Parts: sequence; structure tokens; C-alpha cells
Amino acid sequence: MTTKITHHVVGQGGKYVAHLEGEDAQGTLEWEPGPETRGKEVRVATHTIVPEAIGGRGVAAQLVERLISDAREQGFLIRPDCSYVEAKFDKNDWSDLRA
Repeated sequence: MTTKITHHVVGQGGKYVAHLEGEDAQGTLEWEPGPETRGKEVRVATHTIVPEAIGGRGVAAQLVERLISDAREQGFLIRPDCSYVEAKFDKNDWSDLRA
């Protein structure tokens, strides 16, 4: 099954949206701006939501991976306030991206 993840600006922050082929339900990872740290923009990951209809397919992990990829490409830091994002930080070596 193909998952397409898009990024949308929402106010001062944004959200990543996972669109699964053939499904109406969408997963989201929301972020808001945080105080600049070490001279870099900070995005505070606030919520990761995956509806039950598309649960168990790795959607939340794909959303976090896209956030991490964008942070590496665009040079921002992440403050993982969302418990899921925090757990992924704890399992991976992303300390260079932690605000």
C-alpha cells in the first residue's frame, strides 16, 4: 500500500498528513513554532494522530520519519512534546535534531 505524506502550513505551524491509497482516513503529525535554539528554528511536535481505520500500518512512524527528513534537509530542530515522537527519539540517534 502506497502512503503519500504532504506538509501543510497551518497558522504559524503546520501539519504532515499521511494519505493511504484507497483509504479515506488520514494520519497527521502537527507542529507549532518554538523558541529558537542554538541559532536554529525549532518545530514543536505536538500531536501524532492515526485513526483506528488505518492503525497498525506504520503510518505514525512514516510521519515522524518525514519530519526528521525535513529537519535534516531544512536545518531546523525538533522539540518532541508528543509522546509518540518522544518515544521515536528515544529509540533512534536523533540527538543532533533535538531542541
